[in-house]
Amino acid sequence: MNKSNTTIRAFLLLAALAAIGAGVAMWKHAATVEANAATANPPEPMETVMAAVAKPLEHRQTATAIGTVLALRSITLRNELAGTVQAVMLTPGQIVEPGTVLVKLDVSVEQAELKAQEAQAALARTTLRRMQQAHRNRAASEIEVDRAAAELDIALAQIARKTIRAPFRARVGLADVHVGQYLNEGTRLTTLQGVDDAVHVDFRVAQQIAEGLTVDQWVDVFPASDAPPTKARVVALDARIDPETRNAMVRARMDGAGQSPAPGASVRIRIPIGPLRKDVAVPVNALRKGPDGDFVFVIEPDQHGRFRARLRPV
Repeated sequence: MNKSNTTIRAFLLLAALAAIGAGVAMWKHAATVEANAATANPPEPMETVMAAVAKPLEHRQTATAIGTVLALRSITLRNELAGTVQAVMLTPGQIVEPGTVLVKLDVSVEQAELKAQEAQAALARTTLRRMQQAHRNRAASEIEVDRAAAELDIALAQIARKTIRAPFRARVGLADVHVGQYLNEGTRLTTLQGVDDAVHVDFRVAQQIAEGLTVDQWVDVFPASDAPPTKARVVALDARIDPETRNAMVRARMDGAGQSPAPGASVRIRIPIGPLRKDVAVPVNALRKGPDGDFVFVIEPDQHGRFRARLRPV
């Protein structure tokens, strides 16, 4: 009896273990099937993104160049005759009007010569009057009258060359001329930058760009990196291409000289190239780079009305 009970208990234990094993196997099989199904049909990931609207606009390609501001009139002032400086009226930065005396040479050493020239001028005047009177009486030739007039003009011109005056309205540059200084003929005195309502801007562009430029075309001038541009009109194109750099010189005129940089300053030029064309503008932070080039993500609804992001090359 005891042996029979033991056999029954063993059989029941084996049956229980078999049932548990079968249950575990069925559970694992169900889990595997469910995992495989989930792997085969994964849920579509969801992301929260910021979207921007692409807008149509008219666009024109541009090129940039570095230009130099120039005054419409600019000269280096030099003396025609040698002599000692008697008076200097050169104040750097001062604006002088046409005819303003800038430098006077001391004429004490050459006083005798100047008096002789004045006497020669007076004699020429007298001779001219007499010659004109004689000419009316047919007593003098036309050549003699012309010679007397020329001698008068020469004498007066020699006297006038002793004083140096401003030829036009200008701003005086730096000067290193002092009273008592002896100046040789042709000594550099200062520079004069014309004061006008406009300035020139000279810049160089590549040959291909120069071929598309025309007189009266507008370019943008940037006096500083953070300043708004100022319009300038092309007034001249160099007729020659530099054979070494293959660049051409272009000159533009910028009005409103009061707001422009000083002559000699460097500015950035933006030059339009080609005709206007219609394009679509997107924010710069929406542009991405990939192995195949630049692209953006475009958000479009699918057939079910759900928005999806699709890659589009640009």
